[in-house]
Amino acid sequence: MPPTPKNPHATRNGGPDDFTIPPELREAEHLLRDEFIQTVRLLFSTYAESLDPVKNLIVKRAPRRDKESDEAYDRRIRSQYVDRCRFLLPAAANANVGMTANARVIENTIRKMLSHPLAEVREIGAKMKEVAKAETPTLVKYADANEYIVDTMRDLASRGSKVESRKSDWCELIDYDKDGEDKILAAALYRFDEIPFADALAYVKSLQDEERKKLAETLLGRLGKYDVPLRELEYASYIFDLVMDQGAYAEFKRHRMMTQTPQRLTTRLGYTTPLLIAEAGFGSRYEAAMDAAIQMYEKLHAFNPDVAQYIVPNGFNRRVLAQFNLREAFAFCQLRSAANAHFSIRRVAQKIYEDISRVHPLLSKYMKLPDETWQSVEENHFTRV
Repeated sequence: MPPTPKNPHATRNGGPDDFTIPPELREAEHLLRDEFIQTVRLLFSTYAESLDPVKNLIVKRAPRRDKESDEAYDRRIRSQYVDRCRFLLPAAANANVGMTANARVIENTIRKMLSHPLAEVREIGAKMKEVAKAETPTLVKYADANEYIVDTMRDLASRGSKVESRKSDWCELIDYDKDGEDKILAAALYRFDEIPFADALAYVKSLQDEERKKLAETLLGRLGKYDVPLRELEYASYIFDLVMDQGAYAEFKRHRMMTQTPQRLTTRLGYTTPLLIAEAGFGSRYEAAMDAAIQMYEKLHAFNPDVAQYIVPNGFNRRVLAQFNLREAFAFCQLRSAANAHFSIRRVAQKIYEDISRVHPLLSKYMKLPDETWQSVEENHFTRV
């Protein structure tokens, strides 16, 4: 993916040139460079022009409160229109990022960045190394590109898939621990007993349904809204194959207890259209900008699939494989389904919760989610997903 961790929910304060031109295009392919710049500027201008129509629609539906100042009112409704319009912003849009880490983490980060297929990432890695050497010279002195990463990623990318792709759902629970609930309950008993785990597991499996429910209630019944479940919930895991818009993925990837394997950014999985964009009468302009991004993407992809990612707007879908345990599922589903979460990620959280509840209803019922479904999120916030 493009290097700089962009925040798709942030408001852009920059001008029409507030974006990165990939070094690969600066060095060569001048015709593509000019067309890339024109397409990015089209996306930026369409974004800027969409703000007022969507804002005016929200103003009609969310009138000012008594004695509410202009600043307070704009702050209250701002995210409602920016969160829709930012679907137009491409990955090339600039953003700031801060990072706090110890020297060992910095060393590993520099190695990974210097091994990245994108030139911009390698340039940033080289600059980080230069700055870090002034503070911890002995630890980052030998932080160089990793041949294993470079060669393996290059060879895997060059192989190309010969597997015929089938039509899939946007959220598929493709694997899970069939005995996960029993393992969690057994681990909870194991923690406070003096027996082997196999004996605890056999005991749980011997219990009648009502006894298992009582044990689950003991484990999770006192769980408050802001409480973290006991660590024993980590003994059940799930693997999901997901397709979500890039804006939602920017939220999803922040959950570090997961193992995630994202595919490259692409326009080939289609894009989402926020309902308010269409209701504000801006649907055709939105679609024209997205279609321009598709055309530019295909031209860039023929040149370099990694570089092509820069032109992909936040509204386009991305595929990611994710594995996580039930404890992380509690954290993710409850946090990302909250009313103040963006509607794109709420849809994902609700669907994951639904799928986990289908296979592990005994423990997942203790998740505390709003009275909403992924279907209602789609109906209330999208015209196209």
